[in-house]
Amino acid sequence: MSQCGETSVQTIAIFPSKVEKKEAFEFNKLEKRLTKQVGQAIADFNMIEDGDKVMVCVSGGKDSYGLLNILLLLRQRAPIHFDLIAVNLDQKQPGFPGEVLPNYLRSMNVPFHIEEQDTYSIVKRVIPEGKTTCSLCSRLRRGILYRVASELGVTKVALGHHKDDILQTLLLNLFYGGRMKGMPPKLVSDNGQHTVIRPLAYCRERDLARYAQEKEFPIIPCNLCGSQQNLKRKEMAELLRQWEKHNPRWIANLFTSLSTVVPSHLMDRKLFAFEAMRSGVLSENGLGDTAFDEDEVY
Repeated sequence: MSQCGETSVQTIAIFPSKVEKKEAFEFNKLEKRLTKQVGQAIADFNMIEDGDKVMVCVSGGKDSYGLLNILLLLRQRAPIHFDLIAVNLDQKQPGFPGEVLPNYLRSMNVPFHIEEQDTYSIVKRVIPEGKTTCSLCSRLRRGILYRVASELGVTKVALGHHKDDILQTLLLNLFYGGRMKGMPPKLVSDNGQHTVIRPLAYCRERDLARYAQEKEFPIIPCNLCGSQQNLKRKEMAELLRQWEKHNPRWIANLFTSLSTVVPSHLMDRKLFAFEAMRSGVLSENGLGDTAFDEDEVY
């Protein structure tokens, strides 16, 4: 009897259960989807080239952890060679656990640089209590990270913005800025010295959240802006959730619209020469009233 009991215990310990197999299968499927989406974004926008040194900005949040891990996976199978270096900006927020990121990055054998700058005190001094700090905080961070990029000799600066961030930014600009402006997957800085890339452009936030949970990343919360409850970005996130609940296609179509723009059917005179339009002269893009034909399918 005792031998049978021991054999049963050993069997359970050696062979995974059906639940464990299903969880492993679902995680592999998730990781493959994220890796494919990142690889596609990199290819579509020529984000990373042979010989690049990519600075991955790691904040300690789920998105930047996911970005770093997926880039590490892609580097193993990429037909080109590129280097990665993780950079974290320690903004001297009270209670910030300074050893969490270094310990994690060492365990992953990832080269890293920790930049210490007390932007927290600047933001708290300049921005009145209760007001949104994100704008000033992001400007300060951007300037510091660009300087660090130059010092480290990197060729690309990778940020962890995802599909939901891009859509929220579009809506923020529409509703609060009165302009059609999004968050490009690739851009060159104003001084022309840095190329910024967003390899997570095709990834959904919910997938990255689940990926972070499965990978058990040591998440570091942001005490500066994370405690503010009424950010406009959160309003846009909730709006997108409601739209997707009503019709999932709306979110997919909204994102697709960012890459299928018809300037002649908007109103920006800087993008399209309306003043030169007249009968007998076709527009350069060949789109007149026929561009409305596609609307009939809806």
